[in-house]
Amino acid sequence: MSAGPSAPQGDGADREPIDPSLAEAVESVFDGVDLDAAPDGAPGGAAQAAGDDDRAGLHEREEGQPDPLAEARAESARLTDELARARADLYNLQQEYQGFVRRSRESVAGHQEAGAAGVVEAIIPVLDEAELARQHGDLTGPFETTVTKLETILADKFALERFGAAGEAFDPTIHEALMATESDEVSEPTIALVLQPGYRLGERVVRPARVQVSNPA
Repeated sequence: MSAGPSAPQGDGADREPIDPSLAEAVESVFDGVDLDAAPDGAPGGAAQAAGDDDRAGLHEREEGQPDPLAEARAESARLTDELARARADLYNLQQEYQGFVRRSRESVAGHQEAGAAGVVEAIIPVLDEAELARQHGDLTGPFETTVTKLETILADKFALERFGAAGEAFDPTIHEALMATESDEVSEPTIALVLQPGYRLGERVVRPARVQVSNPA
């Protein structure tokens, strides 16, 4: 057994000497105890190790749980993609609608033009009779007034135009030659006589002018 603790340094006159039996009893209490080891609960001891284990387990549990920030970013990316797709679908739908409207307008215009042409073709014989009567001076009185109103309505509402006159250059795209003669008085094919006037609606020829043509001799 080791000797008991020495008396503290200082003024020995002021201190009582330590009882050797008491010093020996205190020393016997610490026999077999490693004073350098940290007690339980102190840093570096068993309590610290247990705390480290608990924190490691908590960390592992946190790693297994979803990250709210990552989830929010993924949701934002998904919604952005859906928005882009929705905008593309809307753009395509608008283009289809505009195409439908354009085709509908063109179709309506075509039907209107075809309908006007059908009406004009149906009354062309009446217009021919009226024009022939006018040329012979027989278009007078109420009949002349009625024919004039009809021609005015057709011209204003349907852009109907009568064409073909003697002395005009022959154009095979709008004239139909029913007879042909030769003449020294012309330098190019020229209309000598209009047998039936032609009619057109705007740029569309409803009926070509039927004429007699004079060709250069």
